[in-house]
Parts: sequence; structure tokens; C-alpha cells
Amino acid sequence: MTLPSILLNVPEGVDRVLLHACCAPCSSAIIECMLANKVTPTVFYFNPNIFPLEEYERRKAENIRYVKSLQLTFIDGDYDHEGWKAKVKGLENEPERGRRCSVCFSMRMEATAQCAVEHGFTVFTTTLASSRWKNLNQISEAGRNAASLYPNLIYWEQNWRKGGLSDRRNELIKEYQFYNQQWCGCEYSRRGSN
Repeated sequence: MTLPSILLNVPEGVDRVLLHACCAPCSSAIIECMLANKVTPTVFYFNPNIFPLEEYERRKAENIRYVKSLQLTFIDGDYDHEGWKAKVKGLENEPERGRRCSVCFSMRMEATAQCAVEHGFTVFTTTLASSRWKNLNQISEAGRNAASLYPNLIYWEQNWRKGGLSDRRNELIKEYQFYNQQWCGCEYSRRGSN
């Protein structure tokens, strides 16, 4: 087991952040890295893009299992797949990293920003920035825009792909025997090139 030695530069030097999480495999190394840097994450699971419901529940259960094993707090967002489909209507045939993804990220980051404010956080970030399948610029733009909706809220732009976190992620998948999906969860992405 090799723990990545990344020194995080947390905005405002805060020691607690709201972490939007898409799945346990993506969350695991990020959470471990935060804890090693004396930052306590609260995990917010809001992913209405995931379909079918069984897939959503399976990913959520894995997230809860990992978060609870570390005695951290888990916040369950609403599953509104029909609302998500309404938001991306007309973008079903967009390629991965296209306009559909931008709309999806915006919806999820806006919900995360609202959750952050409701729970007294001043900083939030997302595990979406750990996926090699996602466009970091799209994610960062969605996060910044969501943060701008609230005074004194900061979106923490962090490239979670670097510093050995991807390798540690793979180790943790084996260690915890995580269910490790091979697509983002969106039915339109699944039929694409992922």
C-alpha cells in the first residue's frame, strides 16, 4: 500500500469541505488524500444522471460503505432522473465531453453548491475531476459558476488525477473490493465511446 504524498492547497486554508462524489472508486483516494492533509470531507452523493435505479443504488451503497468505514458524514441527494432527462433533452446524441456533459455537470454542481451553503461549508469540490473520461475545463466551469450563485462560497479546482491518486485509487478498489463501473452512469454515455 502506497499512500500518495500530495500537499493540498485548500482554499482559505479550511479544514472541512463538501465533496461531491460520483462513486466509491473515484472518492476513495481523494478522501484518503484529504484526510492525510487534515481536511475532513463530508460526502454529498447527487447523481441523477445514473440509470437505471439499480445502478444508482449500487453506486450509492458502495459510497456509503466506504464513507462509514472512515466514520465520515454522508449526505444523500435526491434521485431525480426524470428532472435530469428534462435538463439534457435535445442533447441525447451529443458525444462524451459534449454539451450534454456540461449541462449535467452544471446541474450537479449547482445542487452541491446549494448543499454546501445549507450545511455551512465555504468550500466544495468534486470527484468528477478524477476521471480521465471527463473534461476538466467543463467540470471547473460548472463548479465556478455554481459557486458564484452564493456569496463567500468557493469551488476548489483540483486535478485529482495527479500525484499518484489514480494508482492509489486502483489499490483501494482491490482492497475494498469496490464495485467498479466502466461508464459514468448516463444511459447516453453508455451507448457511446466510453
